[in-house]
Amino acid sequence: MIKDEVNSFVEMQQAMGFKFRVQNTLLQHFARFAEQKGETIVRTESVIKWAGMAPSVVQKRNRLLTVRRFALAVQSENDQYEIPPADVFGHECAKRKIRHLFSSEDIRGLLVAASQLKPKGTIRPITYTTLFALLSSTGLRSCEAIRLNIDDLTIDGLMIRATKFRKDRLVPIHSSTRQALKEYLNKRKQCSALESAFFVSNNGSRLTYSTIISIYLQLMRHIGLRTKIGIPGPCLHDLRHSFAVRSLEQCGGTRIEISRQITALSTYMGHAHVSDTYWYLQSTPY
Repeated sequence: MIKDEVNSFVEMQQAMGFKFRVQNTLLQHFARFAEQKGETIVRTESVIKWAGMAPSVVQKRNRLLTVRRFALAVQSENDQYEIPPADVFGHECAKRKIRHLFSSEDIRGLLVAASQLKPKGTIRPITYTTLFALLSSTGLRSCEAIRLNIDDLTIDGLMIRATKFRKDRLVPIHSSTRQALKEYLNKRKQCSALESAFFVSNNGSRLTYSTIISIYLQLMRHIGLRTKIGIPGPCLHDLRHSFAVRSLEQCGGTRIEISRQITALSTYMGHAHVSDTYWYLQSTPY
């Protein structure tokens, strides 16, 4: 069964240190699609058809390349697996994506829209308002915010555990941010959440990445920053990008001041290399 091969492949990737979260979701989706057609191996025709169902060219290419990588790995043990060509949906562009810089008005609109989520009177609108406010004011990765537990809010700041690069780091936060998080925790107690998760859904469980993305896109369309499905627009990671750029804009204009700010920002955001932080200088007209 394709699903069994997918599970083995994902386990191997994760054992090597890769999180493989998005790829796992895509491969599981493809496995269901293929097996519903009665297929037990990867066939090029099915891969192209399934990948072509994605709304944008970038997503189509990403789907195809994800399954292609999987098929290449499995073919060494099962030569019946077909390898789809990599360029069906064009060649991947090596340039970095141009990021959207959120203005204070953009973020205010996002938070207002989040506060109006239904059902009213539940933890849901409070959760997403607090979550998006935290992402925009600290530059945390969304996955880091999802994994926060209640005891990660300390006197010194937020303890981010097992980050993207398998390291822990302490993120200092403003007093107003701390107060907002404490107020959220007080309201969170009313939903009888059993988990230690900081951010929870209406049923008291930890938020999932796919649900957050879905809500984010819904709110972006509501406030007019995104239009039709499949049309590019501000992504969730742009909140982190905007935080970094605005932080650099606020430092002095001398080379020494900028260099010091970049070094501090690199540590604060958990970058593996300072060069990753320097990119924020190149991605803004300011």
